[in-house]
Amino acid sequence: MVEPVRLGLDALVDVLRAAGEPTRLRLLALLSAGDLTVTDLTEILGQSQPRISRHLKLLGEADLIDRYQEGAWAYFRLRQDGKAVAFVRNLLRHASENDPVILRDGERLAAVKRQRSERAQDYFSRNAAEWDELRRLHAADEEVDAAVIRLLGSQPIDSLLDLGTGTGRILQLLSGLYRRAIGVDASRDMLSVARANLDKSGITKASVRHADILNLPFEAQDFDVVTIHQVLHFFDQPEIAIGEAARMLRPGGRLVVIDLAPHALEYLRDEHAHVRLGFSHQSMSDWLRKAGLDVEQVVDLHPGHQGGQGLTVTVWLARDPKTLVASAESALPTYAGSE
Repeated sequence: MVEPVRLGLDALVDVLRAAGEPTRLRLLALLSAGDLTVTDLTEILGQSQPRISRHLKLLGEADLIDRYQEGAWAYFRLRQDGKAVAFVRNLLRHASENDPVILRDGERLAAVKRQRSERAQDYFSRNAAEWDELRRLHAADEEVDAAVIRLLGSQPIDSLLDLGTGTGRILQLLSGLYRRAIGVDASRDMLSVARANLDKSGITKASVRHADILNLPFEAQDFDVVTIHQVLHFFDQPEIAIGEAARMLRPGGRLVVIDLAPHALEYLRDEHAHVRLGFSHQSMSDWLRKAGLDVEQVVDLHPGHQGGQGLTVTVWLARDPKTLVASAESALPTYAGSE
């Protein structure tokens, strides 16, 4: 049974005033299903852009939706937190699934998501050969996924931040653990792939944003888990990204870094834009400690093929120690595999 949301009289009237209009209620229903642009919404609702923009402005002023810019496009979605949004979500549950307007909006939304998926798949197909080549070099994705899940355990995650989200793999992998999640990436093409994958998986509690992971546009200490998956080897100064990730962590929060161990495949610099040829336990641990984090575990995952020429993937788990009282012994990292 859904717990009732308690709002003061003035706040309740404000929410009802904002949501209690047919177009705005339809917008809220659509935005509860994921990120959409004004163009998407005008196509679905069949209304003019100025009209849709005016309704979105009113919903934003009522703190019911979030707006974020991605180049020339602005994306909108239902907010994740707040009593007013919780009340709106309860309100939407009372809408009949067989209402002809809601059915029509749902069909048009599905069409928009299909178009989005087709564009993303086109980009993915054009780059699939390169990604498949890299994937064959290192430990199997399934093995890496299992290691990440094993390290994080079953503890619920309130808020997750995935830096360099790429295809949104981590957002999908951990969807059963987190309440809300944000993935960021510098590539708008990759964000299109990630959005399509989230749509396909039916994951609405995660969103993706265009952002520079060296200068994140979020409040400090807003996430209890941050992940950085196969990203740091593209940076000349990966320690800056680690410091920024640490800044995002709440006291006691955890950072998971997945990247390559040291290797000698020089061609990856020229053909795949790798700046760093992997990271040693020592260098990564030094950066994590410099960022104020305690290294808890380090796991090496070997490829097990390529005649010794494959790439080992290393997973580091670190924690913000502010709320922890750890003994000197428990502060030492546990290594699985060899340096």
